[in-house]
Order: sequence, then structure tokens, then C-alpha cells
Amino acid sequence: METTKLNMSTTTRNQRRTILSTSAGFALENMDVMFLSFALAPIIAELHISGAAAGMISSITNLGMLVGGIIFGLIGDRVGRVKTFTYTIFIFAFATAAMFFANSIWLIYLLRFIAGIGAGGEYGVGITLIAENFPKHRVGRMTSVAAVGGQVGAIFAAVAAAFIMPRFGWQTLFLIGLLPVILAFLVRKHLQESDVFLTDKARADRPKAHLGELFAPIKLAAQTLGLMFMVVVQIAGYFGLMNWLPTIMQKQLGITISGSSLWMIATIIGMSIGMVTFGNILDRLGARLAYGIFLLGSAASVFLITVVVNEVTLIFAGMILGFFSNGMFGGYGAIISRLYPTHVRATANNLIVNVGRAIGGFSSVVIGFLMDHYSLVMVMGFLATLYILSFVVMLSLPALRCLKMGVKTETSDIDS
Repeated sequence: METTKLNMSTTTRNQRRTILSTSAGFALENMDVMFLSFALAPIIAELHISGAAAGMISSITNLGMLVGGIIFGLIGDRVGRVKTFTYTIFIFAFATAAMFFANSIWLIYLLRFIAGIGAGGEYGVGITLIAENFPKHRVGRMTSVAAVGGQVGAIFAAVAAAFIMPRFGWQTLFLIGLLPVILAFLVRKHLQESDVFLTDKARADRPKAHLGELFAPIKLAAQTLGLMFMVVVQIAGYFGLMNWLPTIMQKQLGITISGSSLWMIATIIGMSIGMVTFGNILDRLGARLAYGIFLLGSAASVFLITVVVNEVTLIFAGMILGFFSNGMFGGYGAIISRLYPTHVRATANNLIVNVGRAIGGFSSVVIGFLMDHYSLVMVMGFLATLYILSFVVMLSLPALRCLKMGVKTETSDIDS
């Protein structure tokens, strides 16, 4: 069995630039999302808006991601990954920085929708760049490394918010969104399209990418819808846990605010370790085993929160929960890239993941309702049920049965 160990001395210059660019892009995207989380309270106070109106900001951002995912997925498949990647970075960078001038909730809605368009387009194109620039037995590891970049962005956002907001206000925080512009220029200047994409694009009989290809025949439609459901559960668990659990621990378990901050850091560390671990299992042992372990682990680990009694058990529970619940995220891009052909690969990645974001993002509303009417055990039981259902759906997808990242599938055309 070939090793999937990341050894930079064995990678080409373009491969190194690919992983660094996509990791940085995901970090900056996640940083942008976290900025909104930190700025939400002062936005509510300054603009005198309701909690419902504030909650709509995230929902509108997710809808923008879905629109951007569809548009830029198709553009990426038709025009090229590198150019499209830079377009998406420019869009969400300028829309994020423009929040500095936001003085009404309607302008915030507009800017967040535009930022969502850029961020939603970036994901699938970036993941596809990785899938087409690395041999298939390393794609799971590489997409997971890029996903860890998103967690680095979250930590940077927390540090930046703590330093900037008390001194300069929430608007100034969003000016950091101009940093991705530098990344876009570097990507356009130094990153090259993969040989896989260039060869496919040169085919005289190359079909034009369109959404219908992801749903015909019926067997493929079932696969696409099944993967969408799995991503919905993935995003629902992430948003639900990250948005509500600090509040749950402060109010219901008596954990202090500093304790909940420790939980957040521990959870992010656990997520990062989980992503790297998941990528290795995916590459070595296959998709079904990797997702089976992590989905069942997620279903069990959510109940650890119900037995937290102090900060030590809080940190332990946070790391374990983060390890399983978000360790899977980087793997979706890897398996989608293997299951769909080159000419529609970016479209598949963007559509499947951004539908998951648009629907799964509403989990915060559902969990908020459950918290008002049921016990903490029932809330965690709801999340556990979602993970079990995702496990069942995963087992029902025939294409995942024999999908080891080093084994060629019927629709895969990624070179070794």
C-alpha cells in the first residue's frame, strides 16, 4: 500500500502552490464567516434589529453560497479552475470589506448575499483544483489539509476580533476581508491548470457542463441526492454545535464564558486532528469505512456534552466531538471529485456542498426550538438521529462500496 504521508519534497511546484492557495482561500472564507458571528451582537445593538432579523443574515449568506456555487461551478467547468477561483476570491473579498460602510440591515443583507456568491463558488473550484493536481491515492489527505486551513481562519478571526472590535468597532473588522485580494493576484500569476483539465478541455467531443448531468439517469440522481443529504447533516451538526453549545453550557450547565471559549478552541483543535485522520483513513481504507467510523462516532460523541461537569471534561468532550463531527468535511470534495467526470466536477462539488450549506444552515433554528421545549438529552438525540440517518444513506450508495481513493471508479479520470 502506498503511503499518503504529506512529503513536500515529493510534490511539484504547482502542487505545492495548489494546496497553499486553496488552504489560504478556505481560511479566508471561514474567517469571513466567523467575523459575522463575532459582530452579530454589536450589529443588533447598533441597528436596533430583532434577533430574527439578525438570524436572517446567515441564511441569506447561505443562499448566496448556493447561487454562487451553481454559477461558478458551471463557469469553472467551462472556462477553467484557476481563473474562476480568482473571480470568486475577488467577489467575496470586496463584498466583505464593503461591510465597513454598512449602515442598515438591508445593505448588510445585500453585501452578505454577494459575499456568499463568492464564497460558495470558491469551494468547489478549489477542491477540484486539488483533486486534479494530486494523484488519486492522496486526494483525501490533501482535501482534508485544505479543510484544516478553514479552521486556521477561524482561530485568526477570533484573535482579530478580540483585538480590533473593542478598539475600532465591528465595521473595521471586515476590512481584513481585503487580504484575499492579494491571494487572488498570486493565484492568477503563479497557479496553472492541471493536465487533467487541459486534456479534457481539448477533447473535440467534450460535453458542456450542465446541472442535468448530475440527475440522469435515475441511479445517478439517487447518488447526488444521497450525497446532498449527507452534507446537509454535516453542516447541520457543525452549525448546531458551534452556534448553540456555548450558550447551552453557559446557561444550562453553569460553565463560565471563559470555559465556553476553551471549549471552542478545543473543538477546533479536535476538528483539525479529525480532518487529517479522516483523510488518511479515506485514502487507505476507503470511503465507506471512513464515513462509517466518523458518522457513528459523531452519533455517540454528541452525548458527551450531557455529562460535562467542569472545564476539564468540557475540553475533553469538545475535542472528541470536534474530531468526529467535522473531521469528515474535507472528504466530501474528495469523493465527489472521484464520482463525477472532469467536465462537470466543479459543478458537482459546488451544487452538492452548497445545497447542504443552504439547508443544513437552518439547523440553528431547529435546535433553538428544541432547546425551548425539550431537554438537552433530547437535543443531542436529534443530532445523533441525523448522523445515524446519514450513515444509512451512505451505506445505500453503491458507488461508495468499492471507492478506495487508489481504486479507479467508472467515472473517475484522475491520473495517478
